[in-house]
Amino acid sequence: MTTLPDRPNTALLVIDMQQGVVDGAHDLAAVTANIDTLVARARAEEVPVIWVQHSDDQLKYGSASWSYVPELVREDPEPVVHKLYGDSFEATELEDLLAERAVGHVVITGAQTDMCVRSTLHSAFTRGYDVTLVGDAHTTEDLTAYGAPTPAEVVAHTNLYWGEQRAPGRRGETVETAKVSFAARAEG
Repeated sequence: MTTLPDRPNTALLVIDMQQGVVDGAHDLAAVTANIDTLVARARAEEVPVIWVQHSDDQLKYGSASWSYVPELVREDPEPVVHKLYGDSFEATELEDLLAERAVGHVVITGAQTDMCVRSTLHSAFTRGYDVTLVGDAHTTEDLTAYGAPTPAEVVAHTNLYWGEQRAPGRRGETVETAKVSFAARAEG
């Protein structure tokens, strides 16, 4: 029930599954496999797959660390959103890509849970989208040395609170890979 008019479609976002972002990330093999499963399902159901790729001073555009993990392969018609900030909407063409595809519901996967994934979740929600977080298809690095909870706790906490997001005409939810629905949604 998105608040965006005439936007019944769903898109899958794959955020920052780049070699330099996920090096050493929590449960990476399983997360990558789940994202790959979702990408294959989305393609089979003709659901847009949009790849998001970050660059900054530590993640140089075009470098090996900037590249997506080799297990996840983008197909030519699938757009790539290049970003400089945590929020995938900030100073990018993501909103235009979603509007062109009549998308009012985004399914979010990727890295890092407590940074770019979380920023994009909130940004999409406040822009009027229904937002599904795939609970077993996002990951983060270990920042316990800086006082953060363990990566497993960060993922679990994000899954817990996102499952309860509600606002007029839209909702957030957390589901596992096997329960993701790409079906068109009725407008609110």
